[in-house]
Amino acid sequence: MKDTNNTRRLFLKTSALAGAGVLASRLGFAESYPTEKSTISPAPDTQKPKLVLNVRDFGAAGDGQTKDTLAIQQAIDRCGVLGGGEVLFPKGTYLTGAIQLRSNTTLRLEKDAEILGTPDFADYPVSQVRWEGKWIKGHVSLIYAFDADHIGIVGPGKITGNRALGGRPNAQNPLRHPALIEPINCNHIRMEDFSTSYYLMWSIHPTLCNHISIKNLYIRSTGGNGDGIDIDSCKHVRIDGCDIETGDDCISLKSGRGMEGYSLLRTTEDVHISNCTFADTIFACIGIGSETSGGIRNLLIENCKFTKAKTHAIYIKSRPGRGAFIENIVCRNLEVSGMEGGFLRFNILGSGLQDQVPVPGHEGIPTIKDFHFSNVRVTDVPVLVDGTSIHPDKPLEGFSLKNISGTCRKGISLANIRKAEIRDITVTGYSGPLLSVYNVSGKGIKEAAALEPTKVLPPIPAPAASYQLK
Repeated sequence: MKDTNNTRRLFLKTSALAGAGVLASRLGFAESYPTEKSTISPAPDTQKPKLVLNVRDFGAAGDGQTKDTLAIQQAIDRCGVLGGGEVLFPKGTYLTGAIQLRSNTTLRLEKDAEILGTPDFADYPVSQVRWEGKWIKGHVSLIYAFDADHIGIVGPGKITGNRALGGRPNAQNPLRHPALIEPINCNHIRMEDFSTSYYLMWSIHPTLCNHISIKNLYIRSTGGNGDGIDIDSCKHVRIDGCDIETGDDCISLKSGRGMEGYSLLRTTEDVHISNCTFADTIFACIGIGSETSGGIRNLLIENCKFTKAKTHAIYIKSRPGRGAFIENIVCRNLEVSGMEGGFLRFNILGSGLQDQVPVPGHEGIPTIKDFHFSNVRVTDVPVLVDGTSIHPDKPLEGFSLKNISGTCRKGISLANIRKAEIRDITVTGYSGPLLSVYNVSGKGIKEAAALEPTKVLPPIPAPAASYQLK
């Protein structure tokens, strides 16, 4: 009997891969990428709202000690049912548990206004939330939304998560801890001109959302494992002018893990990151993956400064068992310094947790295509490019590295790449060969030193029964 689930999944995957080429062509994802033609929508309407409700008029004390949750939620709910507008937070510290945004409603934090999360887990309801690419039971975030449209948070105030809430699920406490801001399945989201502070958990985590504008945020999540912005199965995202310093990734792009993520096939795509400054103390500044089972494509990173990272400025990562694709990645006009690992790494062989139900066989090896890097200035990076952890059965199709200058201690290592183009590399200070390759074809590699073949693990076996979402 024909397996209809697998047939449907293969059709969806094939359609997505074919569509990627059309979209990439339309957007011009190459060295001449025309940003003005991006499909990213403009920010939601910024004209003066028809309705402005002050949380103090609903009983909020703003003294940092009284729980203002009910008053804040009443203001938000009334704004929503009256057709939308702004909920205003004047100067003060508003202690609150989780609050839920409604459609057509924006929170406005005036100068010296702070939303402060309570330390009590009971103040954060339990729902289905995303954690490392899987849907699990967990606490909702301090500010959250489900199925809402045209929502926003604007500053210049501050949002602070309580340090008592940070951490990760474990056997004793399997519930995911609250994130700071988390819209789920929402459209047209605006976050602008405010600052955040959190610890040991993600700060901003849009999931299954479309048309997101994040501008001029000052994000701090240091002292432990906590991402700044996690874009999770979202489309049409603009991140501009942000200053992000974190323990874990400053920005991470994800799309699900294992057969669950592969079956849902909710792709992260059309993401533009520009004019940002990044610093990290535990992992990478920008991590692409490793949860990539729904696919990631059409990402532009430009005009950004990377000042510190425990590993690499940009880390593209996945593993066999994820399936799907990572393609059309363009990075240009970057300044990179303070890296403990290097500028760039690809690890498509063993990054992240393997799923309990991985995508098996050849289909489970991610397809990677069209990674382009140009106009990068590096200062004393330990490794310029570590690009050897690529599966030989699915080489990287299309890779360019152009106009790279500065200083590094070790050069470029590449393996299992087709259609490479390496030119105008003018770095100094390195020892050993500038370029070493194995199984690489293309331009600019004639003088490269030879590397050993890449070692890979045996294929993931097919399960006894077909996977079913449940």
